Amino acid sequence: MSSTEQTPADPAVPAPRPVRVTAAAAVSGLEALALIAGGVHLLVTSLTGRPDGLTQALTGGATLIALGLIPLVAARGLLRCRSWSRGPAIITHLMALPVAWTLLRASGAAVPAGIALAVVAVTGLALLLHPATTTALGIRGRA
Repeated sequence: MSSTEQTPADPAVPAPRPVRVTAAAAVSGLEALALIAGGVHLLVTSLTGRPDGLTQALTGGATLIALGLIPLVAARGLLRCRSWSRGPAIITHLMALPVAWTLLRASGAAVPAGIALAVVAVTGLALLLHPATTTALGIRGRA
């Protein structure tokens, strides 16, 4: 075989990860970090301050941390181009949209937070639903 002939791709060598998949993983990781940071903040302020309901504050903080693990695991799966990771990432972005809407209807500092959350959620959805991402993750359309 001459040096100008192309050899078939080695199936043992993984294809390079598309930029869209990496960006989707970054957006999911960003949401994960925000949820975990919010949960830690809620836990710390409930333990150091005087919350109205200590049990409710601790439960809320623990719930946010637990919810933050979902997009974190999804981001890791996206970085490894695992097809299962797209579902949890999409669900996380969809769950962020009503939260963003609620923040947008509030006042003060909640409005910019709502705008930021909406932008992150819509960006993540656009990246995850793009056909190139679907192909890279090995997700096939219905027959």
